[in-house]
Amino acid sequence: MPRFIPLNYQQNSMVVINYLDQLQPGTFEYAIHHLIDDKLDLSVFYPKYQNDETGRPAYDPAALLKIILFAYSKGITSSREIQWCCETNVIFKALSCDSVPHFTTIAAFVSGRRSEIESVFEQVLLVCHEQGLLGNELFAIDGCKMSSNAAKEWSGKFKELEEKRAKLKRQIRYHMSEHEKLDKSESADEARKQRAEQAIDTLNKAHDKIEQFLKTAEPRMGKGKRPKEVKSNITDNESAKMTTSKGTIQGYNGVATVDKKHQIIVDASVFGEGQEHHTLQPVLAHIQDRFKRLAINEDILKAQTIITADTGFANEQNMQYLHDNDINAYIPDNQFRSRDPKFSEQKVKHGKRHQDKKIRKKTVIPANEFQFDPVSNSCVCPAGQTISFRGIRENEHKVKTAYFEGKLLQCRNCEKKHQCMHNPSAANHRKGAGRQVSFRLDNNRPPTYTDWMKHRVDSPQGKQIYSHRMSVVEPVFGNIGSNKKLNRFSLRGKSKVQGQWHLFCLIHNIEKLKNYGQLAA
Repeated sequence: MPRFIPLNYQQNSMVVINYLDQLQPGTFEYAIHHLIDDKLDLSVFYPKYQNDETGRPAYDPAALLKIILFAYSKGITSSREIQWCCETNVIFKALSCDSVPHFTTIAAFVSGRRSEIESVFEQVLLVCHEQGLLGNELFAIDGCKMSSNAAKEWSGKFKELEEKRAKLKRQIRYHMSEHEKLDKSESADEARKQRAEQAIDTLNKAHDKIEQFLKTAEPRMGKGKRPKEVKSNITDNESAKMTTSKGTIQGYNGVATVDKKHQIIVDASVFGEGQEHHTLQPVLAHIQDRFKRLAINEDILKAQTIITADTGFANEQNMQYLHDNDINAYIPDNQFRSRDPKFSEQKVKHGKRHQDKKIRKKTVIPANEFQFDPVSNSCVCPAGQTISFRGIRENEHKVKTAYFEGKLLQCRNCEKKHQCMHNPSAANHRKGAGRQVSFRLDNNRPPTYTDWMKHRVDSPQGKQIYSHRMSVVEPVFGNIGSNKKLNRFSLRGKSKVQGQWHLFCLIHNIEKLKNYGQLAA
């Protein structure tokens, strides 16, 4: 039997470590240390400290920023885990110079330093510009919807929340009556009484939470043409319910604007709404203001920098904004692939199974078989009945349209209702509807700003330019989501989530600076 040196894992050993030697050039931790110590101005953090003459010394914001950035780069967002790493991990010890901030200090720094973190983000962006990492040739904009620290079960319109409050009241009354019965019963054990008391206490807390919210908050309104009430959230009312490919979430939409040359993020914003089209103008305004303030470019949007974004950012108002401000943008509508011959066989080759089997819709008598008189605004159906005139309104394309609807008794007893209506049974009940038809009064519709953008995107130059969008912005989200493990925001409130989103985007830019820039002093 060969002999080996015995191993004793229970022994203690004192090891001499030089912290600077642990930060080897070429590593991400060295890039953070060198950048913060030699390139960045952290005086923006100083005004919040009030211990110049009295009070204990505070942890240096440089050390806090270093350990937080390094932890986030490893997918560690828990402040307790970051504190534990400072106690046990030699790289964390080197970055913090063997200081161990309490987890509450770390959490307060992340959640309460939004403007300061944004200032650091801008300083790193300026370093990237000085080292030639910004091309300013093409910016790609996209959003990534992620859940936040809020439960979607606590969402609802005010009417729904009032109904939930009433339901909780009924449950409380029921449990109170059951608890009284248990008190009077001699055979009831103490465990059942405790469970009943716990249920009453839990329901009371939930009821009071809704009650307080309804008293202090206002109904939340959407941002459409006709603002309607949208669902509020009791836990975090600045977040929103969003539909994603993985289901419905309660969270925020992290929007990033990425420069094409080295995939540097030039703007990072979060929005508490699921729809993206209303975020385009604020994002472009942020970019314009930032580049002017940092003296990178006096008017970056008028410098004919190309702006690309996906179909979620397209609507008529945005197209008009881009046209009126002479912004060189390419943002397609959701039908642009169907107009491209290259994608004519996409569904057959890459679509779902049996997609070639077309679902045949029920064919009904078309509107052109109805006798429409535009002078008298009257309409006669194929059965010879004059149907009701419902008025003239502009449709979604702002074209004047005349609307007509058959009377219930007419359609209910009509022999042709099965050939004329998609749902013939709709005319059989009192709250139903008869056959509806509409006629456009102006077939020569004036061109819209969406048509202007269609021509740009459908042109050979537009197709070539837009083809770069995905390769510019999607790898950034892949890096932040897969490598940095950001799959949800751990904070509540738009301001705090904005700070956290800036931290992850800051880490991405520092990595690009490490790989393509010059970090030598």
